[in-house]
Amino acid sequence: MATTREIKRRIRSVRNIAQVTKAMEAVSASKMRRAQAQVRATRPYADKAREVLAFLARLRATQVSEQPLLQQREVKRVSLVLITADRGLAGGLNSNMIRRAVQAIREWQDEGKEVEIVAVGKKGRDWMRRYGPPIRADFVGLGDRPTSKVLAKMRDDSRSLSVGPIAHLVIEDFVTGRVDAVYLGFTRFYSTMRQQPEIRQLLPIIPEETEVKMAADYIFEPDAPTVLNQVLESFTEVQILQALYEAIASEHSARMVAMRNATDAAIELIGDLTLTYNKARQQAITMSLLDIVGAANAVRSR
Repeated sequence: MATTREIKRRIRSVRNIAQVTKAMEAVSASKMRRAQAQVRATRPYADKAREVLAFLARLRATQVSEQPLLQQREVKRVSLVLITADRGLAGGLNSNMIRRAVQAIREWQDEGKEVEIVAVGKKGRDWMRRYGPPIRADFVGLGDRPTSKVLAKMRDDSRSLSVGPIAHLVIEDFVTGRVDAVYLGFTRFYSTMRQQPEIRQLLPIIPEETEVKMAADYIFEPDAPTVLNQVLESFTEVQILQALYEAIASEHSARMVAMRNATDAAIELIGDLTLTYNKARQQAITMSLLDIVGAANAVRSR
């Protein structure tokens, strides 16, 4: 059995850990509220952008046939934009996303397709470097408020990092024929307790049927194909940006919950160690009393 000194040292160590995890929980809770507000503010814009694009892309084939981001061809090479966190201590967030990505990669490889990774975040990058397919590029340290070129101008914020380089890379790879399809892998935020890994096709853009039917008499200036050409790249950048916002909100939510669980576990462990310490101390006192009583009886028997 451990000595009382060793138990006290363990209690002190666990108490220090509990203080750290409690502080990390408070920081993550603050960041989580901002990230959730960010997701809720931008999600309607991203959904409406997809709705408008779906309408434009459903125009006559002769009008959209020259748009490179709409061209569907036989898929022989796939690029996966894998979005993970730069840091750990977020429960199973990163491992769940990597596991979902590995599942998709194996399915593509079983179909005879080549796969390459565009890693956004250190955790996914480090794992793929060791066990995954080749990495085309990696982007780390984007922070909690990445932005697009348009949003940066609207915010007048030059300090936030833009997702423009990521969008430019994947668009160029698709247009030049380096890859035949681009997918987004990110953790979608639903609530503080629920975050779901998701793989979504980014390119080529596939028109989706919208729930809200747009009128057929819209007037486009100068014309619909020109408008389509201008919005396609911006739309792609918006989808990447929204996926990053979802991943950031998921990260802070998962980290807050993980740190709360760690704090609760530490407090419970402190209680168990305190009980063990009291038992050890009581046992030591009892042994001392027995030694005194035994010595006293030995003196009387002489």
